[in-house]
Amino acid sequence: MDDSSLVWDDGTLVTVDQRGLPHEVRELRLSTVDQVIDAIRTLAIRGAPAIGIAGAFGVVLATAAHTVGGVVDETAAQAEADRIAAARPTAVNLAWAVRRVRAKVGRGADAVLAETLDMLAEDGRVNRAAATNAADLVQRLCPDRPLRVLTHCNTGRLATSAFGTAIGTLRVLSERGAIEQVLVDETRPLLQGARLTTWELAEAGIPHRLTIDSAAAWAMATGQVDCVLVGADRVTANGDVANKIGTYGLALAARHHGIPFVVVAPESTRDLSMATGREIVVEERAAAEVTGFGGVATAPAHTEVFNPAFDVTPADLVTAVVTEEGVVHRSDRSPGAEIADLARELYRRGWMPGTAGNISVRTGATAVVTGSGLSKGELTERDMVTVRVADSAPVTDQGRKPSAETTIHTAVYRARPAQAVVHIHPPFATALATRSATPGMLGTLRITDYELIKGLGGGDPAVADIPVFPNWPEVPRIGSDIERYLLDHPDALPVLVIAGHGITAWGDDLAQARDRAECLEALCELVCRTGSPAAFGPRDDFLEIGLT
Repeated sequence: MDDSSLVWDDGTLVTVDQRGLPHEVRELRLSTVDQVIDAIRTLAIRGAPAIGIAGAFGVVLATAAHTVGGVVDETAAQAEADRIAAARPTAVNLAWAVRRVRAKVGRGADAVLAETLDMLAEDGRVNRAAATNAADLVQRLCPDRPLRVLTHCNTGRLATSAFGTAIGTLRVLSERGAIEQVLVDETRPLLQGARLTTWELAEAGIPHRLTIDSAAAWAMATGQVDCVLVGADRVTANGDVANKIGTYGLALAARHHGIPFVVVAPESTRDLSMATGREIVVEERAAAEVTGFGGVATAPAHTEVFNPAFDVTPADLVTAVVTEEGVVHRSDRSPGAEIADLARELYRRGWMPGTAGNISVRTGATAVVTGSGLSKGELTERDMVTVRVADSAPVTDQGRKPSAETTIHTAVYRARPAQAVVHIHPPFATALATRSATPGMLGTLRITDYELIKGLGGGDPAVADIPVFPNWPEVPRIGSDIERYLLDHPDALPVLVIAGHGITAWGDDLAQARDRAECLEALCELVCRTGSPAAFGPRDDFLEIGLT
């Protein structure tokens, strides 16, 4: 089989019967409207773009069947087009494709065919462009490492007509050497992931593992997933996404674990006439798909079944929707929600134990910061306080007090154009900072010759001079020290430590601030574990020592 899953052969639509895969690759030849509709309904042809183009070929067959002596019975042909468009209601591509070609019915079957063949050729180009755009985005979201990607259902050339959307993205990433492994959901109840996606990935030489759908969240929890890539059957105007059942659960798990959730689809899948996902008609399929498989019953006879073919993922759980036009939707979440997500992540890592630590995001002349005295493992977006950058005071009475270290955050914002600050208590950096401190004096911790130094964002990739601030009982005094130091040292690294009081890092966004804090903790762990030399002492007066 070549890269196209749909071929027109002199009056017949030729495709692969997806019901036989992966064990049997059998050709399916469709020459009547009823055959096309049956193939779409029984999932011999499936995937939103593929059924759309197959439906357009069905209109070609309908027009030819209702043409006598060169005259088209348009009423009859259009009625057949209505039947085709209704074959599966959720995927918008079917109605879109039928609507596009039925405008040519009055000009005869050849005109409908020409339009359909144009659509077929476009699909491969569109999918490759969307996949390339999505690959670019994924590499920006998850830079500098081979990726472990989770995917759901089947989104390759079998689901389109060529190349694929989410699987197309995996192909692009693989061509760039950016894939470590793909985790493939089996995709109950009809196992499109197990039967089709594994087949396509094996054919493309992309390393992969198959997993049961219910293991996906645990794979995320155990650090086996960097990004989730899925396709779509319909994207509404507000960015809600209808896709294979199980997608919504993946998005919830990805959001909980701070993992990008990216949807890849052609523009034809976007339905801007539909405001939200609440308007989507979700197809429910036969009970037999759930009560058994392959002709073998797995549930008691007459068991009632809930078998939706799709679910709808709310837009705020979607990191991005990517089409051939680029990123057309980005999750517009509140700063508080993003802070809460990161706080829970850092709490699970032991870096914000109990109520310790705080995070903020700048919002112009104000900043949103975590509230005081709250467990970071249970933080929500409602647990934030908005303060003025100028004086750290709450903007209004918001029912919560800002964290005590708010003055540290606002000091950074006044001295730097940072947009996010993370103040945490990771063990190695905290311990090393305490050991390196000179009571009542500004000190410096110098770390050299580690590759990770580059991750701190400084100008010298070989040396990191990290200021160590005294831990005054009056936290505003710490903030004053930090602000004065940053104003006097415009080239200072965007990280600092406070003796016995953890570390602070900042950046253009929360991800960059977190990454810099992670790099600092990793460097301090290397020094502590290896006993490699570090330099401690008052500012500009270093004392070389070796840790044991």
